[in-house]
Amino acid sequence: TIGKRYKLSCISRPRRFGKSYAAQMLCAYYCVGCDSAPLFDDLEIAKDVSYKVHLNQYNVIALDIADIIGKAGVNDTISGITKVTSEEIYDLYPNIKKAGSLADLLYNVVEATGRKFIAIIDEWDAPMRDHKTTNDIQYGYLQFLRSLFKSNAITDKVFAAAYITGILPIKKDGSQSAISEFREYTILDPGTFAPYIGFHENDVRQLCEEFHIDWAQMKFWYDGYQVKNVGSVYNPNSVMRAIEARAFKSYWTASSDPTSLLEYLNLDKEGLGKVVVDLLGGKAIRMDSSLFRNDPASLKTQDDVLTLLTHYGYLSYDEDRETVRIPNEEIRIEYAESVHE
Repeated sequence: TIGKRYKLSCISRPRRFGKSYAAQMLCAYYCVGCDSAPLFDDLEIAKDVSYKVHLNQYNVIALDIADIIGKAGVNDTISGITKVTSEEIYDLYPNIKKAGSLADLLYNVVEATGRKFIAIIDEWDAPMRDHKTTNDIQYGYLQFLRSLFKSNAITDKVFAAAYITGILPIKKDGSQSAISEFREYTILDPGTFAPYIGFHENDVRQLCEEFHIDWAQMKFWYDGYQVKNVGSVYNPNSVMRAIEARAFKSYWTASSDPTSLLEYLNLDKEGLGKVVVDLLGGKAIRMDSSLFRNDPASLKTQDDVLTLLTHYGYLSYDEDRETVRIPNEEIRIEYAESVHE
């Protein structure tokens, strides 16, 4: 999609499904400031005819929005992004023409270097998930992203592509995505990115053989996420933690907010408590995700809560049956402990 009409992609996945690693890999591949050929030459991508066409050929903006919020605060997300990016540009290009906006500054860099940018933004949705975020902050943040990635002359002249990743899809503005220029690939509808979600069963089986780990126990604890046309998908973090510790247990709480599940279950929308009991009993529950606005602060129905928990990885979605269930023993323990608190 480099330089094409559909060059803006938003990839959303549950926690610890390798989103940040993928973002770092893309930075290494595209960034003009390094020679990353030794990292990729022996991989499958090197066989592609376009491999060397794009290897280390672009200016890259790499941002971790959660890190920026941690340092600047959610109220100053936009100024934090602008400050971090501008300072690095002026360090790299001290003679670059000054500009009044970040978009104009990026345009000046493209004009001076002859290279377009690729934007790689990790944890793009951090402001949406921060409890301190107000509607005004969210609106301002989305407007800022629009100013960079709207299909206009600036976007086409500045960006060869953009890849943003997070847990939640882009917040809906009415019935449409608030940044409609992005093509979205979610855990509910991964599209062409389906083969690249987490570890596949063959991957995990090979790891178990290599490290002499009980395959049946690994499957019992961490299998359960089903992706259409792919099959079983495993959380890479949990699998690797189990191999390193040589112990099967829940590694979920250590990698996420331990209060989030209980907080959402306590909302008890439309008798959600009974649904949780059914889920713990192994039942699959029908879910309609069509009205969810991709905003944790605007949960109105049971389906909204179930959809949010699916995006977070607390439920596994069956696309054919339009149902959700608790995926595995690791997540079942998280529910059981939350219910008993």
